[in-house]
Amino acid sequence: MKILYAVQGTGNGHLSRSMDIVPCLQQLGEVDVLVSGIQADLTLPFPVKYRFHGLSFIFGKTGGVDLWKTFMSATIRKFINEVNSLPIEEYDIIINDFEPISAWACHMKDRPIIGLSHQIATLDPSSPKPEENDMMGKFIMKNYAPTTSNYGFHFKAYNEQIFTPVIRNSVRKLQPEDLGHYTVYLPAYDDAHLLKHLMKIPDVQWEVFSKHNSRPFEMKNVKIRPINNEDFIKSMAQSSGVLCGAGFETPAEALYLQKKLLVVPMKNQYEQHLNAAALEEMGVPVISSLKQKNLLAIEAWLNSKNVLTVDYPNITQEIINKIIEKHVK
Repeated sequence: MKILYAVQGTGNGHLSRSMDIVPCLQQLGEVDVLVSGIQADLTLPFPVKYRFHGLSFIFGKTGGVDLWKTFMSATIRKFINEVNSLPIEEYDIIINDFEPISAWACHMKDRPIIGLSHQIATLDPSSPKPEENDMMGKFIMKNYAPTTSNYGFHFKAYNEQIFTPVIRNSVRKLQPEDLGHYTVYLPAYDDAHLLKHLMKIPDVQWEVFSKHNSRPFEMKNVKIRPINNEDFIKSMAQSSGVLCGAGFETPAEALYLQKKLLVVPMKNQYEQHLNAAALEEMGVPVISSLKQKNLLAIEAWLNSKNVLTVDYPNITQEIINKIIEKHVK
């Protein structure tokens, strides 16, 4: 059996999940991997057959997605050429983690394609939704990577086709402890903004992992470190808590490691507001920005002892087996 696994390369979350999913797929057949997107920092431990520009959301520097840079990076002619160049007819089954090239290639040729992503779970009617309904954001998410069969991952298993998060084996092996610092991952803020706000709380040691700097440096109580997967998960495991965007993988891993969690959903990113709604329902504090008006909420979180308990079993192979058995005749 020949399998195409297509994964979105905007940010690191999808690629992190692929590190566990691809070996599970390899137990069942010959696997080719496709990655599209230009915003990820991770190096994958397996060959990638197809690398495409795709459609990437570009992170800004003040807490949101840079809509203008996102628009300018999306060359429609290049996208169409990439869609047309993908030989989807060579594969027995195609599994898609919110990846647009393979999704539209299958859509144009009327081929079945299985969606297995977090985005699918957030849009499901059974999962929590924010009070404010972003119609444009919802439209983009529904049509960005169309699929014919759908399965999802979320912070809770809201129905039979939604599963709890894939926690990487590298995270499962960690022994959590508390060395007193707080780990920060807010890629939509540049270093200047983070320093400005975090230095206002001088009695806390902050370890910031930055997409905007390739060299480590320290200013007062804030350490800025370049993105490095091993360093980041080690910092999380040894932290008192995690301050991050309302993505999926990092909050899920922080919850798994039983760390206090505070999230800041990215502006102009509907998925993060869906995630924030789910996390808030679970009891995780959510703030709109790092501005002065939220300083009291940040300090209340720092002083809190509230840590959520979650059950995220290692069932990735079972999930993959179930999907393959259902869709391969």
